[in-house]
Amino acid sequence: MYNSQNLIGLILYGHLNIANHYSLVCSVCYLYFVIWNFTRLMQTTITQLFNIQHPIIQAGMVWCSGWRLAAAVSNAGGLGLIGAGSMSADLLREHIQKCKAATDKPFGVNLPLLYAHIDQHIQVLLDEQVKIVFTSAGNPATYTSKFKAAGMVVIHVVSSTKFALKAQQAGVDAVVAEGFEAGGHNGREETTTMCLIPAVAAAVNIPVIAAGGIGSGRAMLAAFALGASGVQVGSAFAVSAESSAHELFKKRVIETTEGETILTLKKLTPVRLIKNTFYEQVQQAETTCASADELKTILSKGRSKKGIFEGDLNEGELEIGQVSAQLKSIRSAAEIVQEIMSEFEAVKKSL
Repeated sequence: MYNSQNLIGLILYGHLNIANHYSLVCSVCYLYFVIWNFTRLMQTTITQLFNIQHPIIQAGMVWCSGWRLAAAVSNAGGLGLIGAGSMSADLLREHIQKCKAATDKPFGVNLPLLYAHIDQHIQVLLDEQVKIVFTSAGNPATYTSKFKAAGMVVIHVVSSTKFALKAQQAGVDAVVAEGFEAGGHNGREETTTMCLIPAVAAAVNIPVIAAGGIGSGRAMLAAFALGASGVQVGSAFAVSAESSAHELFKKRVIETTEGETILTLKKLTPVRLIKNTFYEQVQQAETTCASADELKTILSKGRSKKGIFEGDLNEGELEIGQVSAQLKSIRSAAEIVQEIMSEFEAVKKSL
């Protein structure tokens, strides 16, 4: 019997009887060629930066991205992120510690920079020696040097070439360029992923991660063709089995059809959500030229928690991306990663 290492050694040194074992040699050589070729193709600047198998990042979404989801994605070969935006500092620490116990693979934390008590959250990251941080909703120049001094890999989410260049100047290791198809908080520019990715990729000399409308291998392949080195997937993971979102929210999302999400609240921070009673209240307020303070009053009732985490489909804020119309079932995080990668490879070969 030959094990794989001995067999390769015998082939290299000519100690195998080729006449008697020709078919075996061909089979083994072909197998190793396939494995080598697949590995070579999947080595991108993003997989190398994070030391992960697949260039798939799970977005750090409020009320969805706890330690279970982050660990599941990391264990599947992607990069899982804990969404700190909906967590207190103590809860964030708990999720980080549980994630460490659930996976020995790299994972990170998504940290909105404009949220209250940001200094407490940062201290938790430092205390727990988090290695990867994705920042958003704020100026990356404020904290990037502090994160880098602690040995962290720092990524910033941007919605325009202008902000991508500022993030690069601040010293981040890569940027997530997010088109306005994405769910949740969005850029004011309303630039689509198809237009944003090539523009950002041409402007910066750091890796670009594509986001917004990506939930399949086909979309991932398109993002790579546009200049991305990896993709960030949100909506598909928001309705995964490991997501902490309410089951009613997940069910509503997979029932969504084209045109049911909309970008609203542009007077504050643009948000893409599913149209419902809450959206109608916002729409009515905006139609009557409500002030920013009046809109904040509508939002002050914990709407995103009510909709995503508690499952109130009428009065809650149901944040999700346009790609929701393509999502038809609740799958495990591992299934999502594998299906994206399988379709990516199949479509690439068919071109």
